[in-house]
Amino acid sequence: MNNDVLALKYRPRFFKDVMGQDIAVETLQNSLELNKIHNAYLFSGTRGMGKTTMARLFAKSLLCKEGVNREPCGKCSTCLEIDSASHLDLIEIDAASRTKVEDTRNLMDNVQYLPTSSRYKIYLIDEVHMLSTKSFNALLKTIEEPPEHVKFLLATTDPEKLPETVLSRCLHFKLKSATTETLEIYLKKILDKENIQYDESSLHLITKHSGGSIRDSLSIAEQCISYCSGKITEEKISILLGDISVDKLERVVSYLMKNQATEIVSYVDKFEDNVNYENIFDNLIHILYKMITKKFISNDYELDNNEEKNIHFFYQILVNSKKDLEMLQIKKVI
Repeated sequence: MNNDVLALKYRPRFFKDVMGQDIAVETLQNSLELNKIHNAYLFSGTRGMGKTTMARLFAKSLLCKEGVNREPCGKCSTCLEIDSASHLDLIEIDAASRTKVEDTRNLMDNVQYLPTSSRYKIYLIDEVHMLSTKSFNALLKTIEEPPEHVKFLLATTDPEKLPETVLSRCLHFKLKSATTETLEIYLKKILDKENIQYDESSLHLITKHSGGSIRDSLSIAEQCISYCSGKITEEKISILLGDISVDKLERVVSYLMKNQATEIVSYVDKFEDNVNYENIFDNLIHILYKMITKKFISNDYELDNNEEKNIHFFYQILVNSKKDLEMLQIKKVI
């Protein structure tokens, strides 16, 4: 394995490499094939979903020297320059560091100039929700009626912060979190390419901690590769990520249901100091949720009124207590 960061090394170079965004990919490819290109596109989703990657792929397909097709050729000078973030007609802007209206006006002043070597000049504005109200107003007119040679690609983790006037002028692609199955297939493919040994249960643990983010799953996998130094195992990953087994957490729930506070404190004190308490809370909440839903889907599982009330009570306690975790330096206090 070479020293490249996995998330960068395996960043999709073609639409066919994008995982878990089939609807968005198909829609974009159809618009390319039919040559029905909108003025502005918005890609939204939580971190690591592939918003910027998808925007770059679309830009690459629009600017490729082989013509506008469902896939960029990946070989021409334009494609190679976009891959290396050096193409002059793809202008990438980090809105988080350019929030002032003066910055936006300067950009819009340059819109009128023709592309240097391509059919379009494309503005890719990342974290666009960070722009000020005045900046959005300056951007709005150009997005609505841009020159024929200009296209806008916007990316954001928080589309609710965009003015409705801007949202209504964009084709909005809401990227979804990758499923556990998708992430596991993806990780297997990459770890096999990197000649890294692993067990199946370790992959499930990595994907569980990634929150549906492909980028986060690769970052966690990279940590695990360094820590495990040979073979990625569930045992070592549990230590690295501060994970507690379901069996242990079910025992905690059992103490909760019996109101055995002393036993809970004594048992939790045995947990390692590097335990991920936020993850513990999530898993405890999930266990209680499964207990209450099991009542409705299984004829063989019954709860008396007191047990059901206790589950609801402790569920609310855990949900509310989780909010206080960030403020505590000693997590076990919760």
